[in-house]
Amino acid sequence: MKFTLGDERIEFASTVRRALADGCSPTVVRAAWDGTLDRDVWATLVDMGTTDPDLDFVTRVAVAEEIGRAALPHPWVETAFVAAPVVGPEIGSDLVSTDLGTPGHVPGGAVVDRILLADRPGLRLVAPADLSLTPVDTVDRSRLLQAVDRTASPTGAAVDAPHGAADPWLAGVLGTAAVLIGLGQHLLDATVDYVGQRHQFGQPVGGFQAVKHHLADAAKDLTFARPIVARAAYGLDTAPGDIATARDVSMAKALAGDAATRTAEAALQCHGAIGYTVEHDLHLWLKRVWALARAWGDADHHRGTVGDLLDLG
Repeated sequence: MKFTLGDERIEFASTVRRALADGCSPTVVRAAWDGTLDRDVWATLVDMGTTDPDLDFVTRVAVAEEIGRAALPHPWVETAFVAAPVVGPEIGSDLVSTDLGTPGHVPGGAVVDRILLADRPGLRLVAPADLSLTPVDTVDRSRLLQAVDRTASPTGAAVDAPHGAADPWLAGVLGTAAVLIGLGQHLLDATVDYVGQRHQFGQPVGGFQAVKHHLADAAKDLTFARPIVARAAYGLDTAPGDIATARDVSMAKALAGDAATRTAEAALQCHGAIGYTVEHDLHLWLKRVWALARAWGDADHHRGTVGDLLDLG
């Protein structure tokens, strides 16, 4: 079986990449660390159709990788992967987040328009003003994470996923996996460029065998994880209720999280001391990887899920 994204999806993702290159510079990401989300870039993404409820998951995954490359600070996965398929056209241009990824915590909680709150066994669409939210100090402050006080019963409208729709939890897991691939790819590309320019002992640092090995391993990990993520997206499109799809989604998150984490480690090591500074842009991507590798279930959790679904005991 030959699996490719197809020309239309590739062109759509490329268009999103160009839009993010113009609208989501590191300055925009850094502004989020101070509590400001740029709504212009969000409006551009909405106008392009990246949050369209009818978008298939294979296309969403292609876009999510570009979201990761740019380190977009907005909760795009929570809106496009989780909320849009459930809420439908009513979502409009709203920026929506959810506490499904990290129970009791909402990315962008104080600045989003609406929150899709876990209200087991269902979901509830809530206005942020109707919740008690407290800022959480996290490794990646650009996510603007807020803790939700769940001692009070949430108000707002109950929301049911349409019949035959993908499980919102699996959708969020998959979207985060795809973003991790994009984050890792940016870190790899930026590091290859850096070691090609930095010289030591009369030659580029990238010419040293140890550096080549680190980056080759990172490239290998990302190359192996990417098609697994795409395969899981195909499963959510064609067989959202199958156990095999749940297995594939967990496998995708485990491999993507591991690949991005190892690439982040290689990038930090190859950048040397400058990579540890907040003045250098590298930390914006590193810290997003560290945060998302743990959100929506970490690699150990998802490997355990895969084992359970395969009945490995």
